[in-house]
Amino acid sequence: MARVLITGGAGFLGSHLCDLFLARGHEVICMDNLITGSPDNIAHLFGRPGFRFVKHDVTNFIYVEGALDHILHFASPASPIDYLQLPIQTLKVGSLGTHTALGLAKAKNASFLLASTSEVYGDPLVHPQPESYWGNVNPVGPRGVYDEAKRFAEAITMAYRRFHGVKTHIVRIFNTYGPRMRLEDGRALPAFMGQALRGEDVTVFGDGSQTRSFCYVSDLIEGIYRLLMSQEPEPVNIGNPSEITIREFAERVVALVGARSRIVFKPLPVDDPKVRQPDISKARRVLGWEPKVGLEEGLKQTLDYFRGKVPPARS
Repeated sequence: MARVLITGGAGFLGSHLCDLFLARGHEVICMDNLITGSPDNIAHLFGRPGFRFVKHDVTNFIYVEGALDHILHFASPASPIDYLQLPIQTLKVGSLGTHTALGLAKAKNASFLLASTSEVYGDPLVHPQPESYWGNVNPVGPRGVYDEAKRFAEAITMAYRRFHGVKTHIVRIFNTYGPRMRLEDGRALPAFMGQALRGEDVTVFGDGSQTRSFCYVSDLIEGIYRLLMSQEPEPVNIGNPSEITIREFAERVVALVGARSRIVFKPLPVDDPKVRQPDISKARRVLGWEPKVGLEEGLKQTLDYFRGKVPPARS
């Protein structure tokens, strides 16, 4: 049984990681300052043997008593609304927070896995995006606080590996969806489902021709676990390569909900990527991983979750 620290453990992805490690017999310390995470995501784990929650801001020194085998650094605002409202906190957790978490990994002789993002590719000029692509990022634009925080986090992670010999891994996460997403976090799926369930117009930014690739959360979490257990030190894309336009995605959500919502269009935000699709050749080769949950099945499971969060639309 391993002892695992998950920073950002009360967030969307972090809470699912807590579930997975506990289910596989490991001890889990969930650390979160709850700035975007929620106790609701981990409420079912309180009192469970092998689980402990610590409220802490990882930009400050992290103290954990006893041994640690693995540290998974998932603390960070991760949606456009969050990191535009919390720009300084986003930069601090990507820099100072990653530094403190890496220092703990060094002190405990623990392996370290960084949650990076497809946003390191920016508005890509290469499509689909392989790990070898260096990206097209605007460092001074409004999205730069997140993009550059993650790019710095990758750089310091590799520095700790090369200079201190810390065993590190970097996962570049592409668009992921599923239960425990926050309705108001600004991402496409919760926005579309929330609006459709309330009977409101569904808002698409731009003309809807921009593309995304959506991976169901259980597939992503399995890929992350395999990466942690591997010997791969370089970044690995984890995501679903099935590409869809945002307009088509909105139409599918409206149809699934059975709503009469109209799709309306608003100006595209600054530096919003026009395309996003992972090249997962490396994940297939190194981890033996590829997504298994199709979009239709994943959307149905996510809709079941959101139905319990949104009051029914008034007739």
